[in-house]
Amino acid sequence: MIEKLNHVAIAVPDLDKAISLYRDVLGADVAEVVDLPAHGVTVAFVNLGNTKLELLYPLGHKSPIKSFLEKNVSGGIHHLCYEVEDIFKARDQLVEKGMRILGSGEPATGAHGKPVLFLHPKDFCGTLIELEQI
Repeated sequence: MIEKLNHVAIAVPDLDKAISLYRDVLGADVAEVVDLPAHGVTVAFVNLGNTKLELLYPLGHKSPIKSFLEKNVSGGIHHLCYEVEDIFKARDQLVEKGMRILGSGEPATGAHGKPVLFLHPKDFCGTLIELEQI
């Protein structure tokens, strides 16, 4: 069902500092900062040869990243994103196996403009999982 790892998302308390760390200290290619109001986040992708890192920063008072950072003030890994060929088929198979889909259960448009779903961390060893249709 899952294909390759698309990205690892890291919640950061200071986006500019995180961008500088990855770009200026580690020499990585960091893409343009993008606001995603529907998800309550501002993101910057760090492009690596085999995957990406998604730097997440809260956008607005109801951002899910804001509450994450209140519990993890230094930031940290927020979720893993895996690619799937058919997000509806993946969702239906997961639900049949008793897994919980967060939100309405319907795909939303993610940061790459593709359909995404999030899976409950309690069903996946305490890790929030994002599925993105390729």
